[in-house]
Amino acid sequence: MQNIKRMLEMKLPRQQSAFLWGARKTGKTTYLKERFPDSIVYDFLKTDLFLEISKNPSLLRERLLAEKPSLLKNPIILDEVQKVPQALDEVHWLIENKGLRFVLCGSSARKLKRGHANLLGGRAWRYELFPLASREIGNVDLLCVLNHGLIPLHYLQNDEDCKKSLAAYVQDYLREEVFAEGLTRNIPAFSRFFDAFGYSHGEITNYANIARDCGIDAKTVKENYQILVDTLLAIRVEPFKKIQSRQVITKAPKYYMFDVGVAGYLTKRSIREQKGPEFGKAFEHFMLMEIVAFRSYKGKDFAINFWRTKTGLEVDFVLGVGEAAIEIKGVSRVGKREMNGLGAFIQAYSPKRAIVVCNEKEKRIHGKIMILPWKIFLQELWAGRVL
Repeated sequence: MQNIKRMLEMKLPRQQSAFLWGARKTGKTTYLKERFPDSIVYDFLKTDLFLEISKNPSLLRERLLAEKPSLLKNPIILDEVQKVPQALDEVHWLIENKGLRFVLCGSSARKLKRGHANLLGGRAWRYELFPLASREIGNVDLLCVLNHGLIPLHYLQNDEDCKKSLAAYVQDYLREEVFAEGLTRNIPAFSRFFDAFGYSHGEITNYANIARDCGIDAKTVKENYQILVDTLLAIRVEPFKKIQSRQVITKAPKYYMFDVGVAGYLTKRSIREQKGPEFGKAFEHFMLMEIVAFRSYKGKDFAINFWRTKTGLEVDFVLGVGEAAIEIKGVSRVGKREMNGLGAFIQAYSPKRAIVVCNEKEKRIHGKIMILPWKIFLQELWAGRVL
């Protein structure tokens, strides 16, 4: 497998600890090995270590205090820390009393929060590792991205191996991630919900309809979506609410899977050419992944919303407090109809930038709207010129 340099920059000052979160197989363990090659590592995926520390968390403190002081100058890595929440009290004590620093790595803080685990009271910075970003890949193969997704292993595999890996990831890992961590008690109902997530992916969420299809109540559906968000498996995009209007949808959110390839498996999607509704949906999802990764890796703090009127006019992504409005169109020629939503948004909110991201070959300007080929848009985004 080729070595891909990740964009995440984890720079820890002396005595500073950190959490590193990310969905499974996004490359957290590999990243930490490369970033902190001399660190002591405790991997709680190892059953014997997991059982030992679970039964007697003080063993972690006793073993670390027996290490050479030179080794303790590096951050100590606890991998899959959510599996052993009771170890965090020992980590807290070692930070406060011995000046040690830690990198606490895991795929979800939900179990820690629900169990009222010690989250170190702000003593640890928060980082997140996402699937691959375009800047990490270099020359992006668009159809490969949309079909394979951007989990590193999946992106680099051939088509046949990737299909098998995606199936294993969804069937063996994603459900197990939720069930094994005890995040829900009603396993059959959650399985039905998880399947329903496929057909509602990237659409305005109707909790009542999904509840009816799954045989559960709407409150449970909302809780299940929250589980996916907390376990970093889904991205929630709320409607834009700068100005209250009866003509604008302001309550129902959209949910996207954390990876476009995993979403493709759930929806049984296979994209062979760069056109059509399925291509358009996957294309939109890919652009969202890039915006989310950019916001995190560049340390930005802006909201990502969508805007839609009850008559059907829509803008896919509104960034900040309406500063940038972005419409994603998987077409090779953008016509006036594709710009109707942006035009209405410009009249109502006057954003600083209004952009259609598309599959055209050259950039151009139509009135107040910039039409950008997707590769140029990604260059502008990562250069900090979109927002």
